[in-house]
Parts: sequence; C-alpha cells; structure tokens
Amino acid sequence: MLIGELATRAGTSTRTLRYYEEHGLVRAGRDANGYRQYEDGELRVVHEIRSLLAAGFGLEDIRPFVACLRAGNESGHVCPDSVLVLRRKLAEVDGFIGQLTDLRQQLRAQLDEAVAHRESPCHTQICPP
Repeated sequence: MLIGELATRAGTSTRTLRYYEEHGLVRAGRDANGYRQYEDGELRVVHEIRSLLAAGFGLEDIRPFVACLRAGNESGHVCPDSVLVLRRKLAEVDGFIGQLTDLRQQLRAQLDEAVAHRESPCHTQICPP
C-alpha cells in the first residue's frame, strides 16, 4: 500500500510514517516510480508504535516490540527483550508513584497545618504568648 493509505488506515500522518521510517521502526520498499510501498504487516507495526508512544515509551524502547512483531509473534510484548523493557518501564513508573506519594503526603501535611492555623482562635486576634 502507498504511504497515504497506510497513514489513513493507521490514523496518523504521512509525515509521522516517514519519521518512523527514518528511525528504522517502519519499513518501506519502493516501486518503479520511487513511491514508498508498505506491506500489510506494517499497519500492525504502526499501531504497536502508536500504542507504546501513547503509554510513554520512547522510540528506542519501542524497537524490541517492533522486532518481536517482525519475528512473527502475535504480540510485540512476548519476546525477552520486550519483557526487559516492560520491567524497566514498570520500575520507572513505580518510582514516579513513590515520588508522587511522598509529595502528596507533604502537601497534605501543609494543608492540614494551614487549616488548623486558620481555625485557631488566635488567627484573627492577638493571643497571649
């Protein structure tokens, strides 16, 4: 299929497909006129790429998933290299969750302190020491 058809079927732009191709994620042959020709399987690859990008993976992280699909696997996440990336990404997400949990606790403590201060009788008047 031509690049425009693949873009339409994948829900993306021709520019994006050329970008993926430049980074070695999508493969295109050339016809006699020099137009890019994509195999039907590239649609599945593009869907995998877009799904992983949406989940926060970088292009380098996506390579093992694409290689896994190209090896004939039903899914891009079943190969050992993909599993390593998934484990690393999960550890990264767990780290972010820990940081966000710590930040939430700090904010909660500050809010509780602010509310307690505003509700104290000394807030609007001078209180003896």
